[in-house]
Amino acid sequence: MQEPKTEDRAAAKLADFPDPDSHPGRDVVIFDGQCNFCIGQVSNLRRLDRLGRRLSFLSLHDPRVGERYPELTQDDLMRQMYVVDGRPEVDTPADAHGGGDAIRYLSRRLPLLWPVMPLLHLPGTAGLIRWAYKQVAKRRYQIAGKRSDGPVCDSDGCAIHFDQSTKK
Repeated sequence: MQEPKTEDRAAAKLADFPDPDSHPGRDVVIFDGQCNFCIGQVSNLRRLDRLGRRLSFLSLHDPRVGERYPELTQDDLMRQMYVVDGRPEVDTPADAHGGGDAIRYLSRRLPLLWPVMPLLHLPGTAGLIRWAYKQVAKRRYQIAGKRSDGPVCDSDGCAIHFDQSTKK
């Protein structure tokens, strides 16, 4: 029997992620649903959330993202994942944590990440985490490829990652 393609496995994983419409009140992880590496990392987050059921997931390519979070531009979303606080106070907008800050935020929200939380919050580590995140994010398509069954980029948004991948 032939091993399923990476794209097929990625599509199957996307279908299994909790949706914010079905799980109101959860933090919403907005990620690149065309990126195989990103889908794999979001699958890891989903496993880490098994105990608390605190996360739901949306691909940045889902039209609901633009409707619900107009303050997040397409360029912002292509540069980094975001976690939007699912528990905003009344009459205040939800907080959106991007990239390395999202990782630090998730270390406070997910009990299985609490052991690494102190390391991620040491003085001086925020800048290092943001830098490391950006280095991986701009090379994500080169690391694991892009789903071929999704929409093809009709703008230069995808080029962001390829053009800058050789810059330091």
